Amino acid sequence: MRVLGIDPGSETTGWGVVEGTGRHYRAVEYGAIRSAPGQKFSARLLQISSGIEEIIARHQPQACALEDGFLATNVKVTLKLGQVRGVAMLAAERAALEIHEYSPRRVKQTVVGYGNAEKRQVQEMVRLLLSLECVPEPHDAADALAVAICHFHHAGLIQRIMAAEAGIKLTASAAVRRRASR
Repeated sequence: MRVLGIDPGSETTGWGVVEGTGRHYRAVEYGAIRSAPGQKFSARLLQISSGIEEIIARHQPQACALEDGFLATNVKVTLKLGQVRGVAMLAAERAALEIHEYSPRRVKQTVVGYGNAEKRQVQEMVRLLLSLECVPEPHDAADALAVAICHFHHAGLIQRIMAAEAGIKLTASAAVRRRASR
């Protein structure tokens, strides 16, 4: 499976593509979509959308893992972050990717083992987990890789739950068929 991790930001949107199965994975490529200082916000959104669409076309991921929004102290920042997340989700949806959202706390808990971990701790764990020679730069790209790693750890659980639910439905429908045939 190939996962595109995204750390949305209105000035810098980090992205990382991770490939693997279960808890065995590797970084394919990572980077950031940067906006020019003073660029209109609508132009930034277009640049982010185009950038994500290009990454999806180049790497063909099956899923998109996106860092969920958080409440910033500045309402305008929170609203802009929501708009960037919306653009990223739209690009992923257009490509028919599975979309999964993870809170920053869940990502830190999964990658570092501590939900209040500092950025440098997350970056170092990403480096170790992906066997990279150095910490991914910029930090937005490291965060995006962390979101993708988080998805790998939780995707197996999601699949097991869905399989269990499907099994319950199958068992229930078989029981109904048996009763109906009597």
